Amino acid sequence: MNNKVFVKLIVPEIDKTYDVYLPINKKVGNIINLLNQAIYEMTNKEIKPSNSYSLYNKKTGEKYLSDILLFNTNIRNGTNLILIE
Repeated sequence: MNNKVFVKLIVPEIDKTYDVYLPINKKVGNIINLLNQAIYEMTNKEIKPSNSYSLYNKKTGEKYLSDILLFNTNIRNGTNLILIE
């Protein structure tokens, strides 16, 4: 699992938290789209797919740019992330 990080994803819009593995070799924007689609399917359409979601670090409040590789961020195993529209 050297090519993935294990994080806690918080989705305040539906008041749910998920433990997920994220690929470190993908851009943050692609990861956001994948997370958005997966949550949409898992929650029976409680959350709508949208390109306006952003990913934030819960501890620092940092917003991650969508065009940067996850590997080049400070996201590591155990990081708490927030997905907000």
